[in-house]
Amino acid sequence: MLTPPETLSAFLAGGFLGCLCLLEGLGCLRIAARGSPQASGPRRGASVPQKLAETLSSQYGLNVFVAGLLFLLAWAVHATGVGKSDLLCVLTALMLLQLLWMLWYVGRSYMQRRLIRPKDTHAGARWLRGSITLFAFITVILGCLKVAYFIGFSECLSATEGVFPVTHAVHTLLQVYFLWGHAKDIIMSFKTLERFGVIHSVFTNLLLWANSVLNESKHQLNEHKERLITLGFGNITIVLDDHTPQCNCTPPALCSALSHGIYYLYPFNIEYQILASTMLYVLWKNIGRRVDSSQHQKMQCRFDGVLVGSVLGLTVLAATIAVVVVYMIHIGRSKSKSESALIMFYLYAITVLLLMGAAGLVGSWIYRVDEKSLDESKNPARKLDVDLLVATASGSWLLSWGSILAIACAETRPPYTWYNLPYSVLVIVEKYVQNIFIIESVHLEPEGVPEDVRTLRVVTVCSGEAAALAASTLGSQGMAQDGSPAVNGNLCLQQRCGKEDQESGWEGATGTTRCLDFLQGGMKRRLLRNITAFLFLCNISLWIPPAFGCRPEYDNGLEEIVFGFEPWIIVVNLAMPFSIFYRMHAAAALFEVYCKI
Repeated sequence: MLTPPETLSAFLAGGFLGCLCLLEGLGCLRIAARGSPQASGPRRGASVPQKLAETLSSQYGLNVFVAGLLFLLAWAVHATGVGKSDLLCVLTALMLLQLLWMLWYVGRSYMQRRLIRPKDTHAGARWLRGSITLFAFITVILGCLKVAYFIGFSECLSATEGVFPVTHAVHTLLQVYFLWGHAKDIIMSFKTLERFGVIHSVFTNLLLWANSVLNESKHQLNEHKERLITLGFGNITIVLDDHTPQCNCTPPALCSALSHGIYYLYPFNIEYQILASTMLYVLWKNIGRRVDSSQHQKMQCRFDGVLVGSVLGLTVLAATIAVVVVYMIHIGRSKSKSESALIMFYLYAITVLLLMGAAGLVGSWIYRVDEKSLDESKNPARKLDVDLLVATASGSWLLSWGSILAIACAETRPPYTWYNLPYSVLVIVEKYVQNIFIIESVHLEPEGVPEDVRTLRVVTVCSGEAAALAASTLGSQGMAQDGSPAVNGNLCLQQRCGKEDQESGWEGATGTTRCLDFLQGGMKRRLLRNITAFLFLCNISLWIPPAFGCRPEYDNGLEEIVFGFEPWIIVVNLAMPFSIFYRMHAAAALFEVYCKI
């Protein structure tokens, strides 16, 4: 049985995205070949068997992933002899194997609980584990709905469709427990065996994620084809690629509600699987790693002084929910209502993106003025966050450039086209600015630098004479020779710097600004926290529309006329999971930045 090309594109969305995230964010083969360059110290002591184990485990994981993708492809294209039950059997077997490994690891750790083990303090942050717990809870609810759906259609569904959600729920619960207790571990025993166990867990979660992306993309695609005719594109043949059971469900109303509820929970399941795979990957990369004895300062999140940023962000969040509700009600009802819904969405998104871009620019400007030292230490968690941030932003950039090209080449342009153009440009610019702000923030030294060190840094900005004077006035404990605090002496030096700067040109003005910036350090932190809180809430807001079906890239129809229906659907299915994951990942990174400021 031949399959419509759009069904194949739904599979490519999961497969291609999984491979690209693997190459960009995980980089297993590159790390295996170089021997984990993110270690805190040089890996000169790494043995040949250890490097060989890294390479063998990474290749094993890739083979598991490729084989699983082929099963997904076979089911998506209705391959002969491969049904949904076969796919679910493979995924269930992979989960059971991971469950056995996790039980063995947890049991061995319990037996050795009295031993002191090295920990990676950067990995498995408490807020990250809290986020994955929330998504896991919703994933368990999703499994319960699938079990109820199986019971309703039990007459014509195989037993594997009931076993799979139960196994997935157990797998989810044990995995969350495992990540809470062992995400920070640096494994130093049974390293070869543990490498295979952890990398198997990484790619099992990636395959579960690809399966969820495929199912969610097929559902969105069917809804899109049903709505597209209302915009006047009657020349597009609507062929639904649906895998609904061929029997009646009792009661029908309940089964229909379960079916819709399942797809509304898929976005949370997708986020859970990708977060779990990234945390497990950091654990894999930490196996056998040598860490410094010194620990970084523990971050403490304070939520005072961010009223402005929180109020603006919550306003954007409330507006987002209202826009999504109105959009879903109007889109597909009629051509006029669909166009008005598109215009409303574009105006809302343009406003939010302008505010986010301005906030990001102000934050970056503050960092330019307030020159701080960069944290050059290497840690796997931070590098992975940055790589995923840049890699997943490419999804929105691909869609935006496609829309810009379609607008430029279209022969006829609907009214909403002129809102789509600035929206597409702002998506590119906003993510570019936000990435710069986040990456610069995570690489700055924490605020817990000793006061005397910060004083010396500021003094040396002014002039060499001031630096010499500082050296003569500061004591060994950060106190002036007259017994007054070093900060007071530093204020006098800053006043002297300001007088000298008035006699100089542009360089003097810059020095004065830097001195004044140091005096207003508390104000800067408060401003940066407000900016970060605002961007955090805005990213959550912009995650909601595409995750729950508000996708103008599907519904405006302009790009489909220029590129063709099938090519553009493939592009959207490839890029949309990037865009959805980027917003949640950016929100997580911004929360870490907020706690660091």
